[in-house]
Amino acid sequence: MLDRSLNPAATRRLLRADAEPVGWATSTGLVDYETAVAAMEARAAAIAEGRAGELVWLLEHPPLYTAGVSAKPGDLLAPDLFPVFRTGRGGQFTYHGPGQRVAYVMLDLTRRGRDVRAFVAALEAWVIGALDRFNVEGQVREGRVGVWVERRTPGAPPREDKIAAIGVKLRRWVSFHGISLNVEPDLSHFSGIVPCGQTEHGVTSLVDLGLPVTMDEADAALKASFAKVFGPIEAAEAPVG
Repeated sequence: MLDRSLNPAATRRLLRADAEPVGWATSTGLVDYETAVAAMEARAAAIAEGRAGELVWLLEHPPLYTAGVSAKPGDLLAPDLFPVFRTGRGGQFTYHGPGQRVAYVMLDLTRRGRDVRAFVAALEAWVIGALDRFNVEGQVREGRVGVWVERRTPGAPPREDKIAAIGVKLRRWVSFHGISLNVEPDLSHFSGIVPCGQTEHGVTSLVDLGLPVTMDEADAALKASFAKVFGPIEAAEAPVG
């Protein structure tokens, strides 16, 4: 297992010196992807210009596929199954849909040390900390983006399944896009793509692991873990939804 946990020095770099709270907003219902991206980009621009504060925005999308900057055409196995959106985030193909918690993360890295590697490690640590609240051991792997869980079955070799994806973009040192955590999505919907280019590994969710976790419970775990990694938060209005 690759140890990519945050050390205290990295944590200090990511915490804002002014300790200004990060806005924490949740949209109800399913939010249209293009509408969400437009709102996210507008907010990131406002943060860069000093017109708005940092924001984490939790939402769910209707079923769709997104292609990151490294997406390979052959990894889209069922192009007519769901809408496909090209996006400027890092990574390859991924799925979004009901039962999956998407968290768009708009943070000002100029105020947090401009350390991209530490930022990605912090996103991983955030998800891993949230999973730990359900006694799920999230792990990271060299060469594989996201957070993984190891599943063991008597008489069979261990299997690694992805439970959370990470894909971010920076513009003027403000982050956007973010993470997606599988709470209770329809896992068959992942069959239309090669998720993140990984053919030898599967996907899972908290409910698939036998944990009857609600979206509200997942949100509470994400909220508590975020505060430990990135600092204080406060309630905020969702950009849309």
